[in-house]
Amino acid sequence: MKKNKISKDWLRKQKKDKFFNQSKIEGYRSRSAFKLLEMNKKFNFLKENQAVIDLGSSPGGWSQVISKKIKKGKFFSIDIKPMEKINNVHYIKGDFTDEKIFEKITTYFNKTIDIVLSDIAVNTTGNKSLDSYRTGELCINAMDLAIRILSTNGVFLSKLFMGSIFEQIKKKANKNFKKVVIYKPLSSKKESKEIYIFCKGILRI
Repeated sequence: MKKNKISKDWLRKQKKDKFFNQSKIEGYRSRSAFKLLEMNKKFNFLKENQAVIDLGSSPGGWSQVISKKIKKGKFFSIDIKPMEKINNVHYIKGDFTDEKIFEKITTYFNKTIDIVLSDIAVNTTGNKSLDSYRTGELCINAMDLAIRILSTNGVFLSKLFMGSIFEQIKKKANKNFKKVVIYKPLSSKKESKEIYIFCKGILRI
């Protein structure tokens, strides 16, 4: 009975969520598409002929935005979860920290990458401190990948949650990128501790 009540409350909130409803109207697979659209409007980083990697891509909201915004680029989406096909997007199922996946990325692009995106978050456990820390670890892993493969003026954009690991992430970003901005999109739920870190320009150490 309690589970049914939670499900009904969740559905009720979703129906009131304008971004959730708008995603259905515009054909996006998730409301998170509007977060990327908003951040691109602010930072203006999605451009023609770019090479882009979308980490944790399923169900595909961000990959849909990329395929619409960049008409002549190369896109590589990765997730441990399955994702239905999106035109012009090369998807592979796997763990982006796996060296075999890294080899597939380098083979596919055969050059440095312009943008690495990560909207990954761990499955929630109910322990907010633990969840934010583990999601932060994923952000660090994504940043490590970005540092290895981004072009000199490349962009790294990742989700994280405010918590104990935040300062470690920010310190690492400032050490490796010329520009670092912490940003919370308006389309992100107010009650969520979710924020994004936007990094541009690799500092070759």
